[in-house]
Amino acid sequence: MTTRSTISIAATLTLLAGAAPAMAGEAVTYQAAGADYEGYFAPADGEAKGLVLVIHDWDGLTDYEKKRADMLAELGYDAFALDLFGKGKRPETTEAKKAATGTLYEDREAMLTRVAAGLQKARERSGEEQAVVIGYCFGGAGVLELARSGKGSDVAGYATFHGTLATPDGQTYPDGTAPILIAQGGADSSVPPSEAFSLVKTLEDKGIAYELEVYSGAPHAFTVFDSDRYRKVADEKSWDALQSFLGRYLGKES
Repeated sequence: MTTRSTISIAATLTLLAGAAPAMAGEAVTYQAAGADYEGYFAPADGEAKGLVLVIHDWDGLTDYEKKRADMLAELGYDAFALDLFGKGKRPETTEAKKAATGTLYEDREAMLTRVAAGLQKARERSGEEQAVVIGYCFGGAGVLELARSGKGSDVAGYATFHGTLATPDGQTYPDGTAPILIAQGGADSSVPPSEAFSLVKTLEDKGIAYELEVYSGAPHAFTVFDSDRYRKVADEKSWDALQSFLGRYLGKES
């Protein structure tokens, strides 16, 4: 068994057990457009294999993204979970979550500004320039917004998990966009597989490298452990797919 496989199994067991990861990160306050935001930085133990930026779902930055960042750190990556809503702003009701995300869906430039600020702070804390940007649910929209912007310099890849995939009117993916991993549930009623295939058609036509993973029986938010939507097999497969993706495109696979 390789070292990488051993680490992968340990990280997965930690996740499924719901225990706090062995390595804990730290809160990091930073600014975007004059406002304060609070992210979470989990450094690799020793020399990092690369940097991973994590974008949260519509709950805002919570323990879920922090645990994912800690898991990535256990795998040898510096990980930074950014904040799209603002320091101390974590919507609790469905109505508040819809309002927070709706504001950014309507103002894509503001969304992009906040993603870019998080990426800059991640690079400052890590010292690694090349990064892979990943996101969950609403965070997937932030991932693809950066990809479409053409402003993702030194971004080696993008990955979205049960994320929002539709391309807004007037936007497209520029030539030279880094590879994209799309992980979707086959039973997702919020973002059905048809939207994933529509994105694939767009990427294929543009000649952009992509990987599409569709997991049978997996509903929307299938990676959110301790929820009724969690699907163990789909979560483990998508985590394995991410590790392979990181290894290929950050160029430090063991």
